[in-house]
Amino acid sequence: MGGVNETVGVGPHADPWPTGAHFDPELLAGGDRRNVIDRYRYWSVDAIKADLDTRRHRFHVAIENWEHDRNIGTVVRTANAFAAAEVHIVGRRRWNRRGAMMTDVYQHVRHHPSVQDLAAWAATKDLPIVGIDNLPGAVPLETADLPERCVLLFGQEGPGLSPDARAAAAQVVSIAQFGSTRSINAGVAAGIAMHAWIRRWAVPAH
Repeated sequence: MGGVNETVGVGPHADPWPTGAHFDPELLAGGDRRNVIDRYRYWSVDAIKADLDTRRHRFHVAIENWEHDRNIGTVVRTANAFAAAEVHIVGRRRWNRRGAMMTDVYQHVRHHPSVQDLAAWAATKDLPIVGIDNLPGAVPLETADLPERCVLLFGQEGPGLSPDARAAAAQVVSIAQFGSTRSINAGVAAGIAMHAWIRRWAVPAH
């Protein structure tokens, strides 16, 4: 985290400008204040998305959206940080993008009107659905062996996975909790589960 007076991003690029189709002339001229890694400074949105497409991971993230859950933006932002293959919004098409902090423009986001539609799509791709919820009989995430190719499915804040989502899941895993609260924030749970996948399948080289 930077200091209070620290300016985000970079200003206009000094002459001479770098060449390449991936650079955005407006950003080169006016500066790039976006929350992107240094590699993507002054790149256009389309160029960033295309570059990410060459190295996205093999897990997908899905979240149910029946009550305009405000956590969806956080889930999308985290999915972008971990280079998820795609984010799936199940239920209502409209969702609160504020928490995504514009990261949704770099991420493939697909809508499914129902869990059944998500399950049918996943079946065509041979992707097992892994539900994340603290339900009786769930396998602890801490000991579960997450598939390399899968869809991590999260329910709404509060009610968790819907009955249809539970039925569609090939397995359900839970996140260990040790305090007094019954559940943790859906956005936090999604981050924990995605990082568990990263630890299993994409540990960066030292």
